[in-house]
Amino acid sequence: MIEMAIVGLGNPGPSYVFTRHNAGFLFIDRLLKECERCSTSETKRYNVSECSFRGKHILLVKPLTYMNLSGLAVREVIEVYGIGIDDILVVYDDMDLPLGKIRIRKKGSAGQHNGMKSVIDTLGTINIPRLRIGIGPKPPETDAVSFVLGEFSDDELNTLYKAIEVGVEALDCILKNGFEKAMSLFNAIEVGEV
Repeated sequence: MIEMAIVGLGNPGPSYVFTRHNAGFLFIDRLLKECERCSTSETKRYNVSECSFRGKHILLVKPLTYMNLSGLAVREVIEVYGIGIDDILVVYDDMDLPLGKIRIRKKGSAGQHNGMKSVIDTLGTINIPRLRIGIGPKPPETDAVSFVLGEFSDDELNTLYKAIEVGVEALDCILKNGFEKAMSLFNAIEVGEV
């Protein structure tokens, strides 16, 4: 039985790999390194790996729809695998959250994030568990699109990977102890500034 589907939001293709908007994909990439017995397949709308993570049976999903249509991939995963919305964790970048922080929530608005807006609009609810990875703050002179589609510097990437490590431990806590415990333990952690 699948215990959770972790959906990392991002844009497919080599030109987007290390852009700020792909923090969700980078999170999935990190998880794949730790998972065992992975079976990977791809559809028109998503890439999915069915894996064992620290003894838990999970799905790791990367939508291939590009960010603004992420909801189509999430809905298809729910339908194909028979997963409830409560058993999904959407992981995505957040420019309103400082680089080096993560934030776990069980519900909420999409903020300025078009990928999460698509997920909420497609599923018709704000009650979607999510893990936001900070990529901010956005410099005032930079527009939002240029910022999220810009690449991380080496120092920023180093901080991001530290935050992703915290996110991996937070996922482990969610799977073992639930969201409330994970929120209390991990939402206050900041791994440092660049």
